[in-house]
Amino acid sequence: MQAARGASLSPDGDDEVTGSLGRPRIGLFVLLAVIVYVADQVTKVLAVERLAGRERVELLPDGLLSLTFLRNPGAALGLGASMTVVLSLVAVVVCVFVARAASRLRDVGWTVALALLLGGAVGNLTDRIVREPGVLRGHVVDFIDYNGFFVGNVADIALTVAAVLIIWRTWRGVSLDGTREEETS
Repeated sequence: MQAARGASLSPDGDDEVTGSLGRPRIGLFVLLAVIVYVADQVTKVLAVERLAGRERVELLPDGLLSLTFLRNPGAALGLGASMTVVLSLVAVVVCVFVARAASRLRDVGWTVALALLLGGAVGNLTDRIVREPGVLRGHVVDFIDYNGFFVGNVADIALTVAAVLIIWRTWRGVSLDGTREEETS
């Protein structure tokens, strides 16, 4: 039997071609954000316990990937070390914005992107709040060394993947609710 003209052919009503609305994705959003956050915090605890004060641990030959413990007062690549409080406040704003947007999520791509963004942002924000030298000034624990180019953590990986997904969904013209921008000629 053929579906009515313009009706979605997928059982949940989510049809990327027509941009029709699917079911809310809040459960997936919360699950992914929690997984990222827990993985980030557990690996940071392990890094503090097992890597602090140790030499670099090489995982791939020629230093392509290794474990190197450091505490980062700044943002990516150590930038903004003198602006830790500002970075913390920006992270709070991002977290609030993403959490509020979650109720509008119907697109799986956006759901994954924003869950990774929230989990990563909250992971690094937790360090800023609870670690030395003090609240909103804490240094983020980094330990994954990418051939000396930079040292990051699980939250940073999630934030990077989130950025790629956000660019991809935006480029494809897909909004949070799964609708597509109309193509103009």
